[in-house]
Amino acid sequence: MLNGLWLGAGSVFLLPRDPNAEEKRISERDLRVNEEIRISPVRVIGPDGDQIGILAIGEALAQARTLALDLVEVAPTSRPPVCRIMDYGKYRYEQARKARESKRKQHQIQIKEIKFRPNIEPHDFEFKTRHARRFLEEGNKVKLTLMFRGRQMAHPELGEEVLNRAANALSDVGSVESDVKAEGRTLTMILGPRRKH
Repeated sequence: MLNGLWLGAGSVFLLPRDPNAEEKRISERDLRVNEEIRISPVRVIGPDGDQIGILAIGEALAQARTLALDLVEVAPTSRPPVCRIMDYGKYRYEQARKARESKRKQHQIQIKEIKFRPNIEPHDFEFKTRHARRFLEEGNKVKLTLMFRGRQMAHPELGEEVLNRAANALSDVGSVESDVKAEGRTLTMILGPRRKH
């Protein structure tokens, strides 16, 4: 990828430019601080959030230094660019802390797999469905896999019966998202957690 051109297998394709690409790039990297700010004049916002006005870059830097703070370019695409007087180190620390908090709060759905056999014993069946129930209650998806050995492939309906029995046993906490599918010597079914109203 080079300036909107993608070179692939001897062909050249012109890809449409993303109008928000410049803003994404600016937000992805660090903001410009103090001497890194090149455009003058700038609109300056004080440390308490009130507007100071439009100043030359030298004056804005001098004001930030008298307060022992940094001048940070917060809106580089507006005209004139908006800069804020703040403690940049503290700002970076707060942003990192917020990112860690939001990452900790979000729950990523995982697919947990439970394996069965066509001639599963009742106790093993209950044990495995109990695990599947716990996974569904935690908000994860469950992939029920039934594996055949040798001559068991002659009766795939027995495998389907086991998977359907498991889906029925878990119907209060999970719903079938993907019906029984045959993949070689295995049958699979995917259950998703039931939405709470």
